[in-house]
Amino acid sequence: MFVDSHCHLDRLKKTEQELKDVVAAAHKRKVEHMLCVAVSVKEFDDMRSKVSEFDNVSMSCGVHPLHHEDVCSYEDLLANVSRDDVVAVGETGLDYFYSEETQNIQKISFIDHIKAANVVKKPLIIHTRNAHKDTISLLNEYRDEATIGVLHCFTESLEMAKEAIEMGFYISISGIVTFASAKELQDTVKQIPLDRLLIETDSPWLAPVPHRGKENQPANVVDVAYFIAELRGISVTELAKITTENFYRLFSLVTKKSNA
Repeated sequence: MFVDSHCHLDRLKKTEQELKDVVAAAHKRKVEHMLCVAVSVKEFDDMRSKVSEFDNVSMSCGVHPLHHEDVCSYEDLLANVSRDDVVAVGETGLDYFYSEETQNIQKISFIDHIKAANVVKKPLIIHTRNAHKDTISLLNEYRDEATIGVLHCFTESLEMAKEAIEMGFYISISGIVTFASAKELQDTVKQIPLDRLLIETDSPWLAPVPHRGKENQPANVVDVAYFIAELRGISVTELAKITTENFYRLFSLVTKKSNA
C-alpha cells in the first residue's frame, strides 16, 4: 500500500462527486492514505469542508510562503494548528526562486510556524526553494529539538538534504524526479537514506511521467514510487512499505482507517 504524503485535494477543480471519484481512484491503485496540505489558514475551513468526509484523508494547516498576502498572526496560526483534526503545521517555508522580494515576510511567517509546531508538538511541512541557508538557519535557531518534519517536493542539493536529515527531518520526492531534466535530483534520491524518504504528488501540479501535461492526482503517487524503486534498485513493494512506514512514523497523529 502507498501513501501520498502531500497533495492539495481542495485545489482540484472538481465537483463533490468528482472529488469522491479521485479519492476512489487513488484507493483502487492501493493508495491507502492522503495528506491534504493547506496553503492558507483563511482557506482552511473551506478545505476542511471538502475533504473531512474521507476517512483516508488527513489535513495540515499553515500558510505557503508564496501566499504572503494570506499571512496571519501567530495567535491565529496557533489556534488553527491546535485543532484536533490537524496533524501537521504547514505548508510553510521559504521560496526565494519565485518571490525573493518578500523574504522578510516569509521569514517572519516561517518563524511563527516553527514556534507553533514547537507548542503543539506536530511536524512541520516545509517548502524550500533557493533558500538553503536561511531555511536551515531558522530551523536551527527556533526549532525545539523534538520538532521535526519534512522538506516536501524536494529539488534542492544533497547537502541540504543531509543537513535536514541530521535534524531528524524527512525528504519527500514528487513527480519531478521522473522528468528527463531532473538528473541531479535523481542522483540525490539515490543517496537519501530509505528510512528518511517519503513520496508525494503535490497534486494538482507536477504530474509525473507518463501523465505530464495533465492534472495530477493522488493515484499518480504510484508512478513516483515505481520510478524511485527502479532508481534505488529495489522492488516497488519494498519502496511502498518503507515510505508508508516512514509516513506514519512522522505523522504520528494519523491513524490507519478500516476502509483505507
